[in-house]
Amino acid sequence: MSQVSSPASSSAPTASVSDSRNLGLYAGVVAIWGTSWIALKLQVGSGVEVLPSVAYRFGLAAAVLFGWCLLRGLPLRFSRAQHLRMAAQGALMFTFNYIFFYYAALYLTSGLLAVASSTVILLNLILGLLFLGQRLEPRLVLGICLGLIGVGAVFWPEISHFSLSDAGTRGLLLSLGGTVCVALSMTLSARNQKAGLPVLQTNAFAMTYGAILTVALAIISGTPFSFAPTVAYVGGLLYLALVASILAFGAYLTLAGRIGPTRASYASVLYPIIALALSTVFEGYHWAPSAILGLGLVLIGNILVLYRKTPAR
Repeated sequence: MSQVSSPASSSAPTASVSDSRNLGLYAGVVAIWGTSWIALKLQVGSGVEVLPSVAYRFGLAAAVLFGWCLLRGLPLRFSRAQHLRMAAQGALMFTFNYIFFYYAALYLTSGLLAVASSTVILLNLILGLLFLGQRLEPRLVLGICLGLIGVGAVFWPEISHFSLSDAGTRGLLLSLGGTVCVALSMTLSARNQKAGLPVLQTNAFAMTYGAILTVALAIISGTPFSFAPTVAYVGGLLYLALVASILAFGAYLTLAGRIGPTRASYASVLYPIIALALSTVFEGYHWAPSAILGLGLVLIGNILVLYRKTPAR
């Protein structure tokens, strides 16, 4: 009996530790990306063009990551095929994703951007079914629907005033383009992790390739490279590069490899709520009844998406 019961008793603490680590990664992603909107506004409003700002952000993040890898003696030699995988991930995640959303911010409010970005969870659900062999769980689908309805309720004042004018249509198409890039890059990242590529080194190379591609696009388009040596711009750049890029993306992609891109991407539904909470404190945001209802739906959906019933032993 002791030989039969021993594995069961030893597996429970391991599962508990794994769940707590996943929860810690998830909470860190939500907290960091929920506060990154402030730093992003500092960069966008500085007068520096979009392409240089994106290149500065991920060039700095890549340099720090490579320094950390060298300091820890992590292997940095990969095959040509692996480099192609990392380059594809970098182009989607660290170039086109941010270029689309930075330009969309010129036409849409932050609330509408948050609503558009939250649709990534639906795309990840579809891509997970097609390419990662994930099952369609009714509880997961219900949680996703509640979360998206909740985000829509929170930002209903902005949605109700949205007009499909030339500027509005352009912003909507740009933000949806960025969302598609995010979903594809997360699916690719999950496949890369399953193929044995480590998250830290993969991010270092992917950010490098992404920064190089962004610089090339800036040169081709004739975009001038400028820099704003102000406390606001430099502070926003450091936070976005070191915290929102290195820490948050590392945690996010690790979480996607552990629990799947669909569950991990629910953070995109929850972190706009954190951004609104900060706006309440610093910008005087007033919570309408629809926003309170939406918050409740988001939290319920969060529980449905992340909760996993422990199988009976």
